[in-house]
Amino acid sequence: MRLATVRTSEGTRAVRLAGDTAVETGHADVGALLRDPGWRARAAVADGPAHPVAGLDYAPLVPAPEKIICVGMNYRDHIAEMGRQPPEYPTLFAKFPPTLVGAYDDVRLPTVSEAVDWEAELAVVIGAPARHCDEAAASAAIGGYTVLNDVSVRDYQNRTLQWLQGKMFEATTPLGPALVTPDELPGGGPGITAEISTEVDGEVMQRSDTGQLVFDPVTLVRYLSEIITLNPGDVIATGTPGGVGHARKPPRYLTDGAVLTTRIAGVGECRNTCRKEKPASPAR
Repeated sequence: MRLATVRTSEGTRAVRLAGDTAVETGHADVGALLRDPGWRARAAVADGPAHPVAGLDYAPLVPAPEKIICVGMNYRDHIAEMGRQPPEYPTLFAKFPPTLVGAYDDVRLPTVSEAVDWEAELAVVIGAPARHCDEAAASAAIGGYTVLNDVSVRDYQNRTLQWLQGKMFEATTPLGPALVTPDELPGGGPGITAEISTEVDGEVMQRSDTGQLVFDPVTLVRYLSEIITLNPGDVIATGTPGGVGHARKPPRYLTDGAVLTTRIAGVGECRNTCRKEKPASPAR
């Protein structure tokens, strides 16, 4: 099953994508749908208003998740390009809902930086509460997968040892277009091995596969559930592979008008135009 949050003339709506048709489930967005304990069955039989898939206006898949937990240094090829060793434990930081944009929305390049970088990521979306999980419970808590790009403001990120300030700029993080439930993926289970890539203006910058992950999705859900309760709609960004702009010699960054395409085979694609933020008008 594939689910999305779309903008309509009456506000956002959760939809089930079925061929050329998007059928409303009766929920305001995918986050609200996932908080319904029977969400799988309800979404499967939903027969609300229908919309053509062509031309859908995708909002962020989960517009206001309670938590966006991100994992750094989690692909072996990215660890190697940064000259580091694989971590013993997941490296964690956070993002906040105002960072999110839809799968085809503009990405905002902040006025204060010329060092904005791309980071293609597989995102896990939680579908059931998870606390102190074993492997089976962690697997069952995964509602599905989607595409995320952890667009990062490198100069701010590297001002201190803590990365948060480079990760929390507004309107920088595409999320979507759809949640793909595990049964839709090869093998039908919670694990996923798929090609992941980033293109900038059609040029491939990142190409790897999720088999390069140090900590896979189930392991991450288990670990995080030791720390905090994961709730339906929470998003876990699992890290980025090698090929980021900051590691290039010379470094390469996103510029005004650049088209950023983030793709995960079998999951989906975000395609976003980068737009430089306009300076604030002087006070009068």
